[in-house]
Amino acid sequence: MLKKILALLVALYAAVAMAAAVDVNKATDAELDAVKGIGPVTTKAITAERKKGAFKDWQDFIDRVKGVGEARAAKLSAEGLTVNGEAYKGVTAKKDDKKDTKAMAKDEKKDAKATAKEEKKEAKAEAKAEKKQAEAKKDAKEAKAEAKKDAKEAKADAKKDAASAAKPAASAKK
Repeated sequence: MLKKILALLVALYAAVAMAAAVDVNKATDAELDAVKGIGPVTTKAITAERKKGAFKDWQDFIDRVKGVGEARAAKLSAEGLTVNGEAYKGVTAKKDDKKDTKAMAKDEKKDAKATAKEEKKEAKAEAKAEKKQAEAKKDAKEAKAEAKKDAKEAKADAKKDAASAAKPAASAKK
């Protein structure tokens, strides 16, 4: 009985682990971006290579995607990336680890730069919209003031006209 429960727990654990896995050949851009260590630049490189054909195995993936070596492949695999459902089983060399770390840092820097650029662009657009809104409010305020002034002048003209019309009537009574 204990063995059956243990086997069931192992099966459930394996199912949960597989659910978290992201297959490089089937994943969407968003799913690839969700894997720690993969940013928009690497995602674009993966999808560009994937359009040429599915990755056969991890070595094919490493050979075709620039910036991915054995060390980075091991790290990505540890974060849940698979190739055809298989985790990476290669041996990591320290030299490749340094290259991969530099490549990851470079990708992260590019991603941060792209994000900053996009945020700056959005801020600029927002400032422009706020400026237009302020100008529209100013124009509306000026138009309202002009209308008020015109109404005041019209009222004064009407009073003058009424007063001048009343003068001849008053002289006629005398």
